[in-house]
Amino acid sequence: MSDKSSQHSPRERAEHLLGQMTLEEKAAQLVQPFGWQVYEHIEGKINMTEDFKRQVTKAGIGSLYGMLRADPWTGVTLDSGLSPRQGAEAVNAIQRYAIENSRLGIPILFGEECSHGHMAIGATVFPVPLSLGSSWNVDLYREMCRAVALETRSQGGTVTYSPVLDVVRDPRWGRTEECFGEDAYLISRLAVASVEGLQGETLSSQESVGATLKHFAGYGSSEGGRNAGPVHMGWRELLEVDLLPFKKAVEAGAASIMPAYNEIDGVPCTTNTVLIEDILRRKWGFDGLVITDCGAIEMLANGHGVARDGLDAAVQAITSGVDMEMSGEMFGKHLVYAVREGKLASGIVDRAVLRVLELKFKLGLFEQPYADPDAAEKYIGCEKHRELARKLAAESIILLKNDGASLPLSRSCGTVAVIGPNADAPYNQLGDYTSPQQRSSITTVLDGLRSKLGPERVLYAPGCRIKGNDKAGFDAALSFAAQADTVVLVLGGSSARDFGEGAIDLKTGASKVTEHSWSDMDCGEGIDRISLALSGVQLELAQEIHRLGKPVIVVYINGRPISEPWMDEHADAILEAWYPGQEGGHAVADILFGEVNPSGRLTISWPKNVGQLPVYYYGKRSRGLKYLETDSQPQYPFGFGLSYTSFSYSDLRVEPQVITADEIATVTVQVKNTGELPGAEVVQLYISDVASKVSRPLKELKGFRKITLAPGEAQIMDFEVGWQQLEYNGLDYQLVVEPGMFKIQVGSNVNDVLETDLEVMEGADGTD
Repeated sequence: MSDKSSQHSPRERAEHLLGQMTLEEKAAQLVQPFGWQVYEHIEGKINMTEDFKRQVTKAGIGSLYGMLRADPWTGVTLDSGLSPRQGAEAVNAIQRYAIENSRLGIPILFGEECSHGHMAIGATVFPVPLSLGSSWNVDLYREMCRAVALETRSQGGTVTYSPVLDVVRDPRWGRTEECFGEDAYLISRLAVASVEGLQGETLSSQESVGATLKHFAGYGSSEGGRNAGPVHMGWRELLEVDLLPFKKAVEAGAASIMPAYNEIDGVPCTTNTVLIEDILRRKWGFDGLVITDCGAIEMLANGHGVARDGLDAAVQAITSGVDMEMSGEMFGKHLVYAVREGKLASGIVDRAVLRVLELKFKLGLFEQPYADPDAAEKYIGCEKHRELARKLAAESIILLKNDGASLPLSRSCGTVAVIGPNADAPYNQLGDYTSPQQRSSITTVLDGLRSKLGPERVLYAPGCRIKGNDKAGFDAALSFAAQADTVVLVLGGSSARDFGEGAIDLKTGASKVTEHSWSDMDCGEGIDRISLALSGVQLELAQEIHRLGKPVIVVYINGRPISEPWMDEHADAILEAWYPGQEGGHAVADILFGEVNPSGRLTISWPKNVGQLPVYYYGKRSRGLKYLETDSQPQYPFGFGLSYTSFSYSDLRVEPQVITADEIATVTVQVKNTGELPGAEVVQLYISDVASKVSRPLKELKGFRKITLAPGEAQIMDFEVGWQQLEYNGLDYQLVVEPGMFKIQVGSNVNDVLETDLEVMEGADGTD
């Protein structure tokens, strides 16, 4: 390799290497071809394509996307894909060829998808981010990120395109499942944990990967909930809400960031110099890599219409601060020509290349460019990680309703009928961005219940599909339900990318909506809806079963809230499991039989009707109270979730009750387990600014803590309230804490709180 000295900083080493490079070699560092297209896997052997070899010999290759990714988009299946060991060996073969056959021997940066697990065959599939957020367990999520980093790096992946930090405002959006929820503060806490977990103490560790924050910014606020649609948002809201998680993750040291597809006020994020250069780099001090989303530069010309052609789009993007193009062709086709024709300054190319090289040095790729096949075989999909996946799934499941203490079930409950299209549909519980799985590696709800009761006491019929009008399965489902003592009805949605048969956008990997009867996908990237009702005839199936008069326990497995008022009224109990991952069936069974007390809490408000949208909790006081048909309140509010025990809140205090802006007040409250079972409670702190020069949300989450209490046990919880909890962007868009009265609220969800006052007096100013 060209540089083996570690006596200089990564920046100095990058500058030295940059000085040795030709223009063609520089441009090659800024492109990222699809990794699965550079090799063929035939009879256990890896053969590199001639095109890949030519690119390496000509100028090198900067990065490869999804070398280890397996799904319908890549065409990599269980039969054609690579085992954990084979994957590491394939990465090594490709890396070795690139180093030994390029002029400067610059190693390749392998980028992989890891939103809820390394997206490779054999890797652990954790719950989706919407589920992970519902755990409200920041430490456990950080532990998961360490596990994901270990599985990814052991196989050769060095950067991941996660976490997703979008703030969801319209759950009709198909990518809702990929997000933590609707609250910027909660997302910020998880964002920091993600960076800490993925990147570890040092990027050069063989147990760490570089985190890529996405999608920067406003992506969760698209027009009509349509993926990548325009965003209509004021500057203050952008600063305070959507940018907050990114800011906190940058402060935590994130290595990379990805601009979003969408435009804000007419300016695509891919070329938004205010976002990328002014805020991200100058104001926040970010010195890492900016990489586009897949096909985003081409979209400037063919989607947004802000560029004349690919050349213009490429020049705009790199000039605006983009350093690398993910899996597109614009940089590769146009950058060298643009520089030579005087359309692009060579210094702008150098700036981008320097950032790519510096990241490679920080990752230790020049010292250790190769994966460890033994580690990959040992850690990927290991039992320890499966146990962690089960724990996370269990902590994320939300008990929405439990009339008459219908749950938990007793082991002596008699016969249970497990009915519904998601009861035994392995891929339907995994979520989007998931690799092909061996059936034996996934535990469905049916599997979980059979493991508790034995197969002889569990009857099963799917009843219907997720989508479609076919009721042919109703008779069998009703027959089994009639024979049972209790019915567990497993309904919801699917983000399974139709493994083996689905329709895929070949440029971006997003799914396409199809009308084929075999396609059950009603959620996921590219699958946005006009309704939040159950798809197909699922509601009719539930209504038919309800008429039998048996206890009906509903388990939702899905990627967005479900608006079904009939179900909310008539089901005896409702569990929301989201997409709980490969161990989800065990986790649901653990909850159903009381071996785990549910402690998940909603991170997204659950509307009664799609016509209420937007219904996120932090609306302004002027939002309005009702419609002709109903009020504006959700069916289940933000932070809501029941338990098999009960908790009481008392003795809320603020000391001192009067402070200046640069002082700290301490909020204390007593939380007691008043039930008969041990349980976990999420204690939530909200603050309301009573009067301000700029209108504020009615309530804002500013703190939370998840605690476990034994029956009868009480604990005093404390939160600090000061400048960071009270500040907002004033009339001049500068952070300010205005004197006046604030309402301090603590409770179990946004609508169930104790309240007291805190007064802020004129005094010393805080700092930004």
